[in-house]
Amino acid sequence: MIGGWELIVVLFLVLLLFGGKKLPDLARNLGKGMREFKKASQGILDEEKEGGEEEPDNKDVNKK
Repeated sequence: MIGGWELIVVLFLVLLLFGGKKLPDLARNLGKGMREFKKASQGILDEEKEGGEEEPDNKDVNKK
């Protein structure tokens, strides 16, 4: 588990690497990405609950 001091050091390094002006943009983009991921994963779960798409019958595909 990450302790208090480790978290402070990581946040300080992020501030040094990206600077104060880039942090709000970085956080905004991270939030958008998390939102899109949650929406996509929820869509997959909803499809599974509805039964999803039926598997096509592939018995006749290999016959010539």
